[in-house]
Amino acid sequence: MLAVFEKAIGKPPEELKLPSMGTLENMKSRQEIAEIVRSLWPESMVMYNLPNGNFMAMSHENESPLQPRSNVVKDDIFCIFNGILMNTPELRRHYGLSRQATEAMIVVEAYKVLRDRAPYPPDQIIKDLEGKFAFIIFDATSGRLLLARDREGRVELEWGMGSDGSLVCSNDPNLIREACGKSCAPFPPGCIFMNGSGLLSFDHPLHRVKAIVREDDNGHICGVIFQVDLYTRLPSIPRTGSAANWADAAVAESEQRS
Repeated sequence: MLAVFEKAIGKPPEELKLPSMGTLENMKSRQEIAEIVRSLWPESMVMYNLPNGNFMAMSHENESPLQPRSNVVKDDIFCIFNGILMNTPELRRHYGLSRQATEAMIVVEAYKVLRDRAPYPPDQIIKDLEGKFAFIIFDATSGRLLLARDREGRVELEWGMGSDGSLVCSNDPNLIREACGKSCAPFPPGCIFMNGSGLLSFDHPLHRVKAIVREDDNGHICGVIFQVDLYTRLPSIPRTGSAANWADAAVAESEQRS
């Protein structure tokens, strides 16, 4: 699977370009990446061409039966899913889906709960997914992008930066290196990325996910990895909606009593 989005939608972390030291060597634009994909998967590709040169693509070529791929478009929500969920029967019942619902359909319904019940914590949605998986969701109506990978990292997912600053995501390491050169890294296991919210861990949502620079024997930057910093806590998320109203009412009542 592959997804490429302009930086206005999916701005890559600045650390991804560190190994390339600001050069454009071996980095491709969205248009060039699209041509590479068409040449690699000329007959077995499903491709969603989105506005402004953004796109998502998937092929069943060399698909493993242990990590099947599925895709779906529903209510202008595009989803590509790689892997398998172990608790699909429970999830189908929970979201009111038929027995034929695929993993891609399930995560789209989970995303809709996250979107429609904002500010519902995104980590609560992903925690309910048991299995080995990586998926990409794009909501064309709101322009929201969501990436996720299982906590064990059992399904490959990498992300990188194109020459035009676009975000590139794929489960094919060779493809993403051809598109991004050295400006790429494994997407951290147990994490989700949402434009507007950034990268966070769904197992440790109160801790920052930071980039760690790797250097070779000569001290040159050769790569970047992202991992949860268990020693750094994020600021508490302000209460909104009914929770904030309840808290304000409780404070007012306490003040009246005093």
